[in-house]
Order: sequence, then C-alpha cells, then structure tokens
Amino acid sequence: MDAVSLAIHARPELKFAEFHAQKQLAGWLAESGFAVRLAAGGVATAFVAEHQGALPGPYVAVLAEYDALPEVGHGCGHNLIAAGAAAAAIAVVRALPEHPGTVAVIGTPGEEMGGAGKVRLADAGVFEGVDAAVMFHPGDRSLTFRPGLAAAHLRVAFAGVSAHASVSPWLGRSALAGAQLFMQALDAMRQFVPPTVRLHGVISDGGQAPNVVPAHATVDLYVRDRTAASVRELVQRVRAAAEGAALATGTKATLGETGPMYAERRDNIVLAERFAETMRELNVDIEPGEPDSPAGSSDIGNLSVLLPVIHPYVQIAETGTPGHSAAMNEAAATPFAHERTQAAATALARVVTDLLTRPAFLGDTRAEFAAQRQALPCP
Repeated sequence: MDAVSLAIHARPELKFAEFHAQKQLAGWLAESGFAVRLAAGGVATAFVAEHQGALPGPYVAVLAEYDALPEVGHGCGHNLIAAGAAAAAIAVVRALPEHPGTVAVIGTPGEEMGGAGKVRLADAGVFEGVDAAVMFHPGDRSLTFRPGLAAAHLRVAFAGVSAHASVSPWLGRSALAGAQLFMQALDAMRQFVPPTVRLHGVISDGGQAPNVVPAHATVDLYVRDRTAASVRELVQRVRAAAEGAALATGTKATLGETGPMYAERRDNIVLAERFAETMRELNVDIEPGEPDSPAGSSDIGNLSVLLPVIHPYVQIAETGTPGHSAAMNEAAATPFAHERTQAAATALARVVTDLLTRPAFLGDTRAEFAAQRQALPCP
C-alpha cells in the first residue's frame, strides 16, 4: 500500500489527467484478482475494479480519489485515499474469497477544482446497482462524520473595449475594472450573509499588458453554504453584483458554471459508527461528528442523495495543519500517515464485510438512507 501511495504522491496530477495514478491502482487491483475496466463512464482516468463473489449479494464500492492540487500537490492527501481504498477492497477478498455479492473499487478522478468526477460517473450510470459506497479522507483530526457544504463553481467573464492605456484610455472600457469592482462587491456582501456561507474567488484573467486596457477579464469563484437551495439563492445575488459592476464600468458580465454544483453531504450514520468502532479497536481516537463545524465541499455529496455513503476523517498530520497546504502535502507522505491509512483501510474493510455478510446491518443502512431521502426538501 505504501509504495502505491508514495508513487502517486511523487507524481501529482491535476483533475482528469491522473493517468499515472490510474495505472498504479489498476495494476495493483488486477494483480489481486479484480476485473478492471478503464475509462469507466467515458471518463478517461476513471476505472471500475470488481471482484465477483460466489453467491448473489450486495454491490459495495470503495471510492478512490487521486487528483492533486495546483502548486501544493497532494495537499488534500488523495494519494492516501486511493491507496487505502484499494487496500481495503483487497483485504476483503483475501479474507473472504468466497464472499457473496460484489466488492468494487471505483476510481473517481477530478474531485478537486470543481471537476465533479463522481457526478459525471453517476450521470453515466456507473453507480447504478451500487448498494453503498465508502471512503475516508485525511485530515488533522479523526472524525466519525463531518458536514460537507453545497458549492456552486462559477465563472464571471467581463467583456470590455481595448484601447491604448496611455494615449487614449477614454476610448476603452476596462474588463479588469469590472472584475475588481465585482470582487469588492463580494467583500461587501460577506457581512450580510449567514455565517455558514463561504464566498471566495480569484481573478484568473486580468489582461496581458499594462499598456492595453483589458478587453477581457475573468473571475473564478465558489459559493458555498449548508444546502444547495441556499446556494442557488446566493448565486442570484452574486449575479446581481456582477451585473452591477459591469453597469458601473461600462462592460458586460456573463455568469456561468465551471462544473456542476456539489450537493451537501449526508453521511450514513449506521456505516460511519461501524467505521469509528473499528478505528477505536485499532487504538485510533476518533471523535463524534461536529455538525456545526466549518467544512469544505465534495462531489460525494451528490452521491449521498443517491445511495448510502460515508466520508469520515482520519488524522494524518498535527492538529491545526491546514488542508490544501504544503504542510499537508508533506504530511501525506510520512510513515505516520501511512500507518493511519492502514487503520482506515482496515475499518473500511470491516464495513464492507458487514454489508456483504450481515443482512440486518445492510437493512439498517438502507432504512436510514430511506429516512434521509424522505426528509429531503422537494426540488
């Protein structure tokens, strides 16, 4: 497991370019008796690796993420998620070679930067017939569950008129000025949104030369909150801010999406508690979930409305180490991180085994999921 994790860590690949990681994982799983299908769902760097059991039974998937971040590499520890997922599935089939049902590892690329790999795979039917999907995520603390915010991935493109910035600037209309004013409007908005809201972005294109009035400028931003319904309302306020900035600067603003919206995550507590119980048996302290704690977003939220999922956190770095940082990237290659990943893989294997062999446990999982779906607001 450690070798695969370190090989992925040493060659970080951005969303939908994870061919090296895919090769590492697919090769290991094929050698372990799994039937591997590459480019699953039409996504080049995705895969599905299946081990069919001796008898009919549930289809349980362990999810692997393996994309990295710009500049900081595996500052989210996806090398550990990927290696741990494969290790968990391999452990199940080694312990229960005649298991009922199907054990699968589904490689889900492009989780970062709004790639929405899981959404693409779900839309392509890859998750049809899957009874439950499990994974873990590295962090600076171990948590049974943690909320995941809904997130809209937006791009606001400003169009202006170019001109010589010294000879005749009055003939131009600066798209960059529109983008700057829009960013100021977002700053002003932050005081008047709930504390759970996150508005953050960057000017990804602000022109190319100081002596040319920029005719084009682009702001990439995320809008997050606890529910998709709230995010959709906030997007309308963001749209109005962009249009206002464009009106003030004589430019035109166009708002679009860079990827599908991530839904809020709903962990299945029956599965999460089983994972946590096993981690404690392995002498890993894991705290209960904190429903009000700050959180990020993930495309597993979109899966959580389709089937039971878990996304617990496992400490691989000192408490206080920020995610998406160089420090977390360094931590993701340490012996301590791999020791904790082995524990997480063992706990995931226990959850998968119980789902395959204990009908009552699977029944409780399904019952909780059905109750969660019934409680969802109407679209």
